[in-house]
Amino acid sequence: MSPADVLGFDPFNPEFMRDPYACYGEMSARGAIIQTRGGLLVATTHELCTTLLRDPRFGRGTESMDSGEPGQPAVSFLWLDPPDHTRLRALVSRAFTPRMLERLRPRVEAITAGLIGGLADEADLMSGLAYPLPIMVISEMLGVPPEDHERFRGWSQSLARSLDPMLTDELASESGRAGREFRDYFRGLLTLRRERPGDDLLSALARVEELTEAELLATCVLLLVAGHETTVNLIGNGVLHLAGRGLLRQAAERPKQVVEEVLRYDPPVQLTHRVALEDTELGGMPVPKGVPVMALIGAANRDPAVFPDPGRFDVDREPGRHFAFGLGIHFCLGATLARMEGEIALSALARAAPGLELADPAPPYKQNVVLRGLAELPVRLRRSA
Repeated sequence: MSPADVLGFDPFNPEFMRDPYACYGEMSARGAIIQTRGGLLVATTHELCTTLLRDPRFGRGTESMDSGEPGQPAVSFLWLDPPDHTRLRALVSRAFTPRMLERLRPRVEAITAGLIGGLADEADLMSGLAYPLPIMVISEMLGVPPEDHERFRGWSQSLARSLDPMLTDELASESGRAGREFRDYFRGLLTLRRERPGDDLLSALARVEELTEAELLATCVLLLVAGHETTVNLIGNGVLHLAGRGLLRQAAERPKQVVEEVLRYDPPVQLTHRVALEDTELGGMPVPKGVPVMALIGAANRDPAVFPDPGRFDVDREPGRHFAFGLGIHFCLGATLARMEGEIALSALARAAPGLELADPAPPYKQNVVLRGLAELPVRLRRSA
């Protein structure tokens, strides 16, 4: 069965990769909840996605750390339901507070300035800024030595693919290998941090006695992927839409509004899913226990019932109510960090190169299903005097 039969769209079709939202609009026109040829239920509206992501009748359907989904390198609390999800998220949140993240702001600003200062007049913004910024930040947060940061980028890209449905055997094997290498690396680093604690997130997590080693390592995998890939895509998508419309200067003037509109208009995470935990219904359609339902975030973020003229990129739009970071108990733990990095990166770039131009107005996208982001973004910088 093809991906198009299962999902209702072909995620690797070049036309779809350039603009999936036309396809999402066609799916939404068929109903608030539809069933694909492969039998998958898909929620397409803001209202039904809100219900799906908040309603306790729907969950992940995973009961323990040892019963993850195929292709998952480890089961973190992202894939768990209460009570285990509640317990683990609360423990990790002790070392991942907004106050701690705000203390990072000067360091994020310094890293951003250094990366932008090192860009050539013609550069690939993905490899020069969007990729290295979040990997340097999350690596420093976890206490990873600078010489190992590049290894994290490779692991993160491989692990991000593990989020996709219908993984090929080759990709599943690659993801599994990356997960094993990552956990082996952190197992060694964890031993060092327990012997010589530092002022870093891994040391803080190591002090949480209620976390088992398996839970701690799985959490590190989650923090790497969630703390890197989504921010990479946020920065890349933001520059593409702002510079392509001559609006980059807006990022320096209203960074928060700009980031929220980028998150709504072209979210880094396009879809997620929940499983019916009991026989129930959604949008009038019966959903038997154990049946998965996909929340099509990319469609819900452009629901005209919530967002007037949703296909228009509008930095004046009142922010909020989008699903870029999910909703409910699984709302992204790293949302505050991603927003901060996006605001700092886009505003700093706007100040340093207000005349930045896209060297390729239709740059290539990565072949991911769940995460949407550019493979490269060639630009010509027009630096300010």
